[in-house]
Amino acid sequence: MKAFRVEKYGDAATVRAAEIPDPVVGAEDVLVKIHAAGVNPLDMRIRNGDFKAFLPYRLPLVLGNDLAGTVIQVGADVTEFAVGDDVYARPDKDRIGTFADLIAVHQDDLAPKPAALTMTEAASLPLVALTAWQALVERAQVQRGQRVLIHAGAGGLGSIAVQLAKALGAHVATTVSTANVDLVKKLGADVVVDYRTQDFTELLDGYDVVLDSLGGDNLARSLRVLKPGGRAISVAGPPDPAFARELGANPVLRLAMTALSFRTRRSAKRHGVTYSFLFMKASGDQLRELTPLVDAGMIRPVVDRVFPFDETLRAMEYVEKGRAKAGKVVVSMT
Repeated sequence: MKAFRVEKYGDAATVRAAEIPDPVVGAEDVLVKIHAAGVNPLDMRIRNGDFKAFLPYRLPLVLGNDLAGTVIQVGADVTEFAVGDDVYARPDKDRIGTFADLIAVHQDDLAPKPAALTMTEAASLPLVALTAWQALVERAQVQRGQRVLIHAGAGGLGSIAVQLAKALGAHVATTVSTANVDLVKKLGADVVVDYRTQDFTELLDGYDVVLDSLGGDNLARSLRVLKPGGRAISVAGPPDPAFARELGANPVLRLAMTALSFRTRRSAKRHGVTYSFLFMKASGDQLRELTPLVDAGMIRPVVDRVFPFDETLRAMEYVEKGRAKAGKVVVSMT
């Protein structure tokens, strides 16, 4: 099969198209013919080696973390899927590789594709939708009437998180560039801050939850808009001790993560709030919980551009250079 894989950690030049053997299908695996795959900043971070301390991949490695496709084979112990089923998934972090013709995915990580979506639309959702769900539902337990700030509301994660927070009944604020103000209003944002001309810390206060996808100074400033007891959850900030424990990290790595997040956790404590780092996990069950919201139109995919599979490298460059105006970039195999 054809696949795009990283041969050694580094820049774009380390990723090449290659013909590789078809995946081996285990007893609880489902072999999926991939019709479309989402492109995420995570793909470039994995390629660069940003996570090699706690995600020790064996290279060469096929990249790609989102898929939509059709089941063409099932393992002997698979009970949830049959040949011909249309599915979508974010494969487990140890079994990524959706920039390929085929992938073997554990049945627990798959879900039936939302009937209302095309393959391209469905492929844009799993990673960002699961991230939004695990941040807002699983971790923050957002309740009706709470105030939630979603940074970068027109981005891949932000556009879905804004819609999910509204579906949960929250009052939603978001930060975007001038060009995307109307888009996020249509997605349901109650308060829109144009970060090019406005300072969100001067306009917002008393929020229950902040979902940060930018890190750095943006995360540090976000702590100031939370009310006492509020929660800052970041997918771009420093890993924290809880994440190290969840990973089962060795003592040296645990100490390193504790040190990396010390300043942020100390600042959060001074503000009377909490900080946590989120690295999302694959979950077919959570995708099943999201699917009714998608089919009901309460969560709509936002797709910026679709590239043909042969142009996967161009799609990655497009994302890495920040050319996407809103939502996700997808590669299509069909």
